[in-house]
Amino acid sequence: MIKSLSPNAQKVQDILAELGFSAKVIEMPDSTRTAVDAARACGCTVGQIVKSLIFKTSVSAKPVLVETSGANRVDEEKVAEILGESVLKADAEYVRQVSGYVIGGVAPVGHHKPMIVLIDEDLMQYEEIWAAAGTPRAVFKLTPQELKAMTGGRVAKVKL
Repeated sequence: MIKSLSPNAQKVQDILAELGFSAKVIEMPDSTRTAVDAARACGCTVGQIVKSLIFKTSVSAKPVLVETSGANRVDEEKVAEILGESVLKADAEYVRQVSGYVIGGVAPVGHHKPMIVLIDEDLMQYEEIWAAAGTPRAVFKLTPQELKAMTGGRVAKVKL
């Protein structure tokens, strides 16, 4: 018997299919909330995990999604230089409000609000990467090029 996906994971699966991507969402038995947990569950390096971090621009209050390598920390000053205004770390309520997901489960697609998307250039070195799929236990495998295509994101230097 095939186990059905949880509602948020199924939402991500449906959006991926609608966008023309063949990635398959997998729900893991253990948490994939942190990059280390996700790498262990997926059998890959921490660098191959896509951390989806949400910020808010300080003046225009626009949501910003930074897709960074699990091995990296985001340099908010570099993000501010790229965007032309400073950014603030988003709290859990703001993350849920703009994305529809909880921290640790933010997918690169299917957000409630349109977002500015920046992609860590370090992700581009990998053949395959893993991203969250709507819950802290759901993930899917993709290529860096697919991440760029599905998000419309700009590849940039964002690491600390």
